[in-house]
Amino acid sequence: MNVPTMAELAAQGKQPEILFWVGCAGSYDDRAKKITRAFVKILNHAQVDFAVLGTEESCTGDPAKRAGNEMLFQMQALTNIEILNAYEVKKIVTTCPHCFNTIKNEYPQLGGKYEVIHHTQLINSLIKEGKLKIEGGTFKGKRITYHDPCYLGRGNGIYEVPRMVLQKLEADLQDAELSRSKSTCCGAGGAQMFKEAEKGDREVFEKRTDELMQLKPQVIATACAFCNTMLTDGVKGLNQENEVEVLDVAELIAKDL
Repeated sequence: MNVPTMAELAAQGKQPEILFWVGCAGSYDDRAKKITRAFVKILNHAQVDFAVLGTEESCTGDPAKRAGNEMLFQMQALTNIEILNAYEVKKIVTTCPHCFNTIKNEYPQLGGKYEVIHHTQLINSLIKEGKLKIEGGTFKGKRITYHDPCYLGRGNGIYEVPRMVLQKLEADLQDAELSRSKSTCCGAGGAQMFKEAEKGDREVFEKRTDELMQLKPQVIATACAFCNTMLTDGVKGLNQENEVEVLDVAELIAKDL
């Protein structure tokens, strides 16, 4: 895979059009790495001029902020902003809605002002520009239901773009009763991913998985590594992992490139 770093390009006097912010999940989680690779496959296929920070990238600080540690968040954010500004980064794409929301909406207050887009938005643009052609592939006719990540949907109002991308697969796209602005959280947001469950009679991800499974999907599509993890656990809990795949939008698109 062709994945240049900002440092390598800077040494050559080059400036990429887009910085791909990989994020902690996409860098370290074995399942999320597959999403990262799928998205890089798309970027390379469409000949997008991009680079990553590599070892210079650190956590955006989102989990710290959601858990209430504002000081740690600002320390992490300011370090990242200093690096991004040093490379004169203008446009950032990320596969993680948490990174997307934090860099887009919270970094500007600390001096980090960039054009930030989610990977589903970039994929949609590449399809419109004719750089990606994906009609009628592996998922043609398959029943797919899309789960709206909180930070992408309610947090930033991005509901239709991921669906527009999925419709290009010529699949049978179905929406759960609770979708878009009424979508149930997967249970991982707000730093809940990193703490024990509170008292109750069931996990949030179990409830959300049940809502999606009512449609009898063959694929549950996500656009967030956290959602992917939670819904995968939900599907496994129902012993349906051999019948239902949980895949990121990027993985669905990359499959037939």
